[in-house]
Formats: sequence, C-alpha cells, structure tokens
Amino acid sequence: MQYYWNILCFPLRLQEYSVETAIAIVIDGSANLKINTQHLRDLTFRAGSIYQFIGELLIQPDNEAILQARVGRNVDGIDLNLYHQSLQLVRQFQADHMNDQAA
Repeated sequence: MQYYWNILCFPLRLQEYSVETAIAIVIDGSANLKINTQHLRDLTFRAGSIYQFIGELLIQPDNEAILQARVGRNVDGIDLNLYHQSLQLVRQFQADHMNDQAA
C-alpha cells in the first residue's frame, strides 16, 4: 500500500454511508471517492449533505483510492458555485505569483 498525504479542502456531497464499515462515498460531478471515517467522532452523516475532509490518501494495490479521514466537517449551506469561483481565483493568483518569481 502506498501512502500520499492529501488535504481535501474542497466540499464533496455524500452519496452513501455504511455504519458497519464506516465507509462514506462522496461525489463531485461524475467522480467519486471512498472515505474511511473510522477515526472521526461526533460527525453525523446524511446522504445529500456536503462535507470536507482532511487525511491520508491510500492507494490500494488495485489502484483504488481511499481517503483515511482524520478530520471531517459538515458544510451544508456552502455556495458551491461561489466556492469553485474563489478556488479558480486562488489558482490564478498562485500561477501569476509563480510566474512573477520566475521572471
């Protein structure tokens, strides 16, 4: 198993959650990701709600990715369109800043 540190800051919609396995499946458009939530406490999972997670991304031998969540929170009510717009602005700022440093 390979480990990659990954901070998932972007909000993802919960598609399903299994209490027995503590596995959540979150979606963003047509992409989905499994989240192992066994270390999270005091977080209630509801299908259709929006969550943010921080943890380690584990790549299985079959190339399936599972995020081992260390922190999670419900962010229902977030304006996803505004969030994605602000993310684009941050990326543009970072790209411009990197270009300025290279010049």
